[in-house]
Amino acid sequence: MLVPCPICRKKTAWDVNPSRPFCSERCKSIDLAAWASGEYHFAGEKKPEEDGEPERE
Repeated sequence: MLVPCPICRKKTAWDVNPSRPFCSERCKSIDLAAWASGEYHFAGEKKPEEDGEPERE
C-alpha cells in the first residue's frame, strides 16, 4: 500500500518503511521540530501560570 507522507506528500510504501508514516528520516525530523517549536499543538484550556513562568500563547 502506498501512502502520502504528511510533510512532503511523496507516496511511500507503508509496510517496508521504518519511518512511516513519513517517507524518510528527514521528514520525520521536520515533523518533530515543528512539535518542539510549538508550531503544532493540541487545542484545550490554558493552564494558569506555574512557578512564575508566563503563559504561552
